[in-house]
Amino acid sequence: MIRRALGLLLVASVLSAPAFAAGRVECSTVTSARMKSNVAFCAFLPPSYDQKKTQRFPVLYLLHGLGDNHESLINTGSWNMVERLQEQKRIGEFVIITPNAGRSFYINSKNGRVPYEDFFIREFMPAMEKRFRIGTTRAQRGISGISMGGYGAMRFAFKYPQMFAAVSAHAPALIEKMPRGAEHAGVARITGTAFGTPFDPVFWERNAPFVFAKTFSPNGLKIYFDCGERDEYGFEVGARAMERLLKSRKIPHEAHIYPGNHGWQYFAEHLDESLEFQSKALGAK
Repeated sequence: MIRRALGLLLVASVLSAPAFAAGRVECSTVTSARMKSNVAFCAFLPPSYDQKKTQRFPVLYLLHGLGDNHESLINTGSWNMVERLQEQKRIGEFVIITPNAGRSFYINSKNGRVPYEDFFIREFMPAMEKRFRIGTTRAQRGISGISMGGYGAMRFAFKYPQMFAAVSAHAPALIEKMPRGAEHAGVARITGTAFGTPFDPVFWERNAPFVFAKTFSPNGLKIYFDCGERDEYGFEVGARAMERLLKSRKIPHEAHIYPGNHGWQYFAEHLDESLEFQSKALGAK
């Protein structure tokens, strides 16, 4: 779902980016009883993290897309963008944490072997709050994602709105109603075993962000999402459907359909928007 190759513009941007003496990256693992394995993650710590020893920083959980992993911000050069935005004072200081999620779609898999949702909510976030000086309250906690990660971010935020102050997503993998029969074969190849073997479209629909968007109480949750108008997976259709749903419920949100398709060139062109959105929502200084 994520094309790893960067567009020429992104490559040029990354290669020409100045190396700011700013934040640092810490990558490690968390031992999970639920996952029965070690789960890798990367934490991107802001410039003053090591100087302000008593301060707790806002945290943004940034969920990667299918085909990427916890190192996606590094591998794509997007960490340079984060540092530039901080240097330019367009965003404040907050910690960004990306866990590895494989092909899980951030749900508890149908076969029960990959309980990623339970791991993330009940093990991973508490472990991060012990390991790093990050906020432990809703007001200091945001979630964001790209493609599969956008699906996960919106699903978590709408299912657990009491836990997050803001949610953002780029080209979230939103399919309002899954086609039956041979028409969903392509989706089945992409999603692997997360939604059952064979692929179970009913299980997909039961876990879709739309289910929770229909009933959740936002209580001030800030919402941003965008999608390319030529998304190869048709996710712009789902994005428009989500916008209609939120409008029908009179839930404030910011949604955009931009020129572009589905890939890191598109994501890189709009990542700054979600970072600025999250910085403001989390009150990052």
